[in-house]
Amino acid sequence: MSAAPEAADTSRTTPAPARTGGSPVLPLLGRGMVAGALGGLAAGLFSLLLAEPLMDKAIRAEEARSHEHEPAGGAVQHHEELFSRSTQHAGLVIALVVAGLAIGVLFAVAYALVHRRDPRGNPWPRALAFCAAAFCAVSLFPALRYPAAPPGVGDAGTVGDRQEMWLGAVVIGVLGMFLVWQVYVRLAARPVPVRQCAVAVTAVAVLALLWALPDNPDPVPVSATLLWDFRMLSLASHVLLWAVFAGVFGGLGLRALRTKEPVTAGAAGYGSTAPVS
Repeated sequence: MSAAPEAADTSRTTPAPARTGGSPVLPLLGRGMVAGALGGLAAGLFSLLLAEPLMDKAIRAEEARSHEHEPAGGAVQHHEELFSRSTQHAGLVIALVVAGLAIGVLFAVAYALVHRRDPRGNPWPRALAFCAAAFCAVSLFPALRYPAAPPGVGDAGTVGDRQEMWLGAVVIGVLGMFLVWQVYVRLAARPVPVRQCAVAVTAVAVLALLWALPDNPDPVPVSATLLWDFRMLSLASHVLLWAVFAGVFGGLGLRALRTKEPVTAGAAGYGSTAPVS
């Protein structure tokens, strides 16, 4: 008489393992988008509060310089801006949030591809290491070769060339970080000092390759102090974006790992009693 209830109990436990084997890409995409949006928002607010006043100074300096080069008759026509500065400030924050969302999607896909062989590893150190590599590839290396300049500085006819050069620096940075990772993985059997020296030499070689790109064709007629402050604040906003991204992405990964462990342990403990009974 007791065999029937036991069979019914074991049949109710069979769907449980099916729920544990989902694809990890979709949760990673969600984590990446949340981390990217918060990182972009933090960088946008930082730039709005600290970098935008320097941009206003650069714009006023550019306007003063254009007035000095006007003809004596004053026949030069001044065109009004399509958007006011307040609208541009709001657009800056929105643009950085949207850029953070795009970065989050790309980051999640790359993270899933790199760690596809061991998806259950500790997400916190992985997120920190991956974000550090992404910061070097996308932000630091291109900024060392082509430092940021205030808007409105430079010839409008060379905007396309400057964008192509910056994009080339990003591509070299991304491929260089991939090469660094390959060197680190393939030298796993070597001593730690050998691996670290090989990684450092590879990173220096990537930096040297960046200087094979052409120089910036436009001068930057801004005071040295203003230009230095703007470039440091621009780089600091990138640091803040990736730091917030790493913290949120790694924290959400730890939270997901903690929520899975009790369910898995509970399912294993409950299923193990069936053969005994």
